[in-house]
Amino acid sequence: MKTRILIVDDEVDALDLMEELFNKHGYETFTARNGVEALEVIREHEPDIMISDMVMPEMDGIKLLEIIRKKYPDISVIMITAHGTIETAVDAMKKGAKDYILKPLRLDEILSKVDTISQLKSLIKENQYLREKLSQKYNFNNIIGKNRKMLELFDLIKDIAKTNSTVLITGESGTGKELIANAIHFNSDRIKKPFVKVNCGVLAENLLESELFGHVKGAFTGAIRDKLGRFEMANGGTIFLDEIGDISLNMQLKLLRVLQEGEFERVGGTETIKVDVRIIAATNRDLQELMRKGEFRQDLYYRLNVIPIEVPPLRERKDDIPLLVTHFLTKFNEQFNKNIDSIDDEAMQCLQEYDWPGNIRELENLVERAVVLNKTGRLTLKDFPPYIVQKREPALEVEIDSDQSLNDLVDNFEKQIIMKALRENNFNKLRTAEKLGIHRSTFMSKLKKYGIN
Repeated sequence: MKTRILIVDDEVDALDLMEELFNKHGYETFTARNGVEALEVIREHEPDIMISDMVMPEMDGIKLLEIIRKKYPDISVIMITAHGTIETAVDAMKKGAKDYILKPLRLDEILSKVDTISQLKSLIKENQYLREKLSQKYNFNNIIGKNRKMLELFDLIKDIAKTNSTVLITGESGTGKELIANAIHFNSDRIKKPFVKVNCGVLAENLLESELFGHVKGAFTGAIRDKLGRFEMANGGTIFLDEIGDISLNMQLKLLRVLQEGEFERVGGTETIKVDVRIIAATNRDLQELMRKGEFRQDLYYRLNVIPIEVPPLRERKDDIPLLVTHFLTKFNEQFNKNIDSIDDEAMQCLQEYDWPGNIRELENLVERAVVLNKTGRLTLKDFPPYIVQKREPALEVEIDSDQSLNDLVDNFEKQIIMKALRENNFNKLRTAEKLGIHRSTFMSKLKKYGIN
């Protein structure tokens, strides 16, 4: 979209000259002979930039500027003034003009000033558009889920988004930890500042240190210039440290200092740099187990774990699978220009019975594959890999044996129930006991009774 420029001047020659200049360089132009005409043009077209002479009949440039700053603050104003009235131009700048041009007019100067303002306005519009799109994408309403655990999670995110507290997100791979980190930032007061992501698990220690804190020229072989670190890039905003459980003890110590003091030095540098950054960390590892092994610092853990968020795996929120499938169907229909309107009941039942070790990411990938390959407009079992069907849990059955007492039959059935619940909860005993609604000690006694190790 072309930048629109309004030129206001009572001298016809100056009007024609500037109009020809801007049209030639791809701008859309409007003209007015005085301030009254200019306001009529603004009401109809609302330009991006206005260039106005100071001295005009009916309404001078200063009066026009005051009206525009009040009613149309998004219009950038450049004032034209004679050499003898520079003080008036300075006054105009104080009242909100972006710049001024001295007569006699120099076309290269006019074009340069307009180009600069136009580029800046385009950048602002683009950033605003991107923020709006990201805000829509990471709106709480777009994190799919009606499961009780997910609804509780949404409430927690809403409560903490507006704070500056450090957040630690835990959960298995593919559960949507990064999506939650995005939602926290884009619903916080830091939304207009950067959101910087770092995957700590994919970089060697020396590369990670340079990535996080930056380096100075000559700090190591290949450091041919100064480099900003991610913490500096995120200043005023949020940094998301993914796979935080994979960093070395040495890096943990350096990260601890940033959390405690909000300061660091670049690699090879001596200048202490202070930053204001909110930290959101995430991991799929058991940090408490790592602490017991001496592989993760306790002081860093407690600094990170100010507000803990545990994201449940998909197998614990299977009632959300129909919602997620519908969401992904809509997404991939649009992406691949397809028109798949439904999924049959048998296929949906299989998807809900499968345990999803890869969680939401695995489900999304399989729906994408199904949408791409489907030719009927309706998803069925044939659109999904065989292992989805093969993994279906057999129905619980009790084989009646005339030699068994009723107590033996009940015990056999109870053992099947416990084994099934353990599989569904990835053999986590505490979680399984909670799922079955029995006390942990009672559950442990039953495991011992049935010889389940």
